[in-house]
Formats: sequence, structure tokens, C-alpha cells
Amino acid sequence: MTYNSIGRDGLPTHGGYSQKIVVDETFAVRIPDSIPLQNAAPLMCAGITLYSPLRHWNAGPGKRVGIVGFGGLGHVGVQISKALGAHTTVFDLSESKREDAHRMGADEFCVAMDTAAFSRLASSFDLVISTVPASVDMDAYLGLLALDGTFVNLSVPSKPVNFSAASLLANRRAIAGTRSGGLRETQEMLDFCARHQIGAEIEVIAADRIDEAFERLLAGDVRYRFVIDISTMADD
Repeated sequence: MTYNSIGRDGLPTHGGYSQKIVVDETFAVRIPDSIPLQNAAPLMCAGITLYSPLRHWNAGPGKRVGIVGFGGLGHVGVQISKALGAHTTVFDLSESKREDAHRMGADEFCVAMDTAAFSRLASSFDLVISTVPASVDMDAYLGLLALDGTFVNLSVPSKPVNFSAASLLANRRAIAGTRSGGLRETQEMLDFCARHQIGAEIEVIAADRIDEAFERLLAGDVRYRFVIDISTMADD
């Protein structure tokens, strides 16, 4: 593995923290010149993780997509969903993110605790993608799905997912999971993002600020990704 394993030289592998890495060209992707490297870096995680399910479940014109959580993953997913042509709605706990969500392409923004919004939007979504690691009210979100709609979970909540079986029966609903895409799809995603001028919104930090950034991440004080300037890493 490229991270947290022992390489052929007998030294630990450092993944994204590496200053240099040698790979076979089969396992490399081309980053389009129009995407600055610091904005492209999170696309290797957030970009492909959202692009893959959006493409697999055919997000596009005439489809309604819900993105649960407007953070490091969600803010990229909204941009991709909108660029694919889908009507895109954000569900988030923080009202303060409404303006950013609309700026990045969301057609609607709903506070996740607004029961009236869930009633109004019942049985109207083709696809709902959850990016949040916390436990959510699965029955409420399943109730948003239209005929043959799918709820896709990208995260691993600390507690088992619970829902009523009855929530699946109406509209022939489904629950699915996904992780990330392969190299071919990652290249497709990068080229798509370049064409549509999609990138992660970031804050570049030096390596000596990693602890501070982690504390800010826990406090929700990041809009929307930290990127480490690897040139600031100590050689030792």
C-alpha cells in the first residue's frame, strides 16, 4: 500500500504526505492544466467519491438529487451534480452554509431538522447521497425517495444504521453503499471537473499547523478542505 506500509526500500510509505513517489504510469492520472494542483488534490478523494455514485445512478437532466452534508465531500458533490444537469438540493445542519451552497450550484437548501421541508419534499428524489459520518434519521431520508429512488451512504457512522422496513416498501426504494472509483473513472472525473471549472474550496496550510487544522476540523471550522503544502514537511 502507498500509505502506512513498508515499501521496497524497507522504509514506511507516506501516501499523500510523500514529497516524491514512483509509480507505474498505469497507476497515474493526468491533472488538467486548468485545475491548480492545490485544488485538484481533494478531488482525488471528494471528487471521485461523489462523481462515482452520481454517474452510476445516472444523475442528470430531469433527475432530482439530494446531498446530505455540505462539507469536504458535499461541497464538491453539489458542483458535480449541478454540472451533470440534475436538480440539486442540500441538506445540512448549519443555516450558515446556505449562501455557499447556492453559490456552488444548489437549487435548494434545507436545514436537516426542518420537518416541514421533509414533508414538502416527500417522494420527490431519484437519488439521495449521504456524506455525513453521524447517524441520521434514515426513515426521514428514505421518505424523500421517489419511485425506484436510491439512498447512497458514503460514510461509516459510529452506530449501526437503523430504519423501518416499511420505509423501503413504498416506491420500491433502495439503500446502497459505495466507496470510490477506479483510475479510469478518476481520470474521467478530473477531465469533467476541468471542463466545468469544478474544484475544491481549500485553505492551504504549512505542516506545522496540522494539529491546529485537526482541532478546527473537529470544531467544523473549515470551508471546505485543508491542503498541506508538502514543501513545508521536514525531511526527517
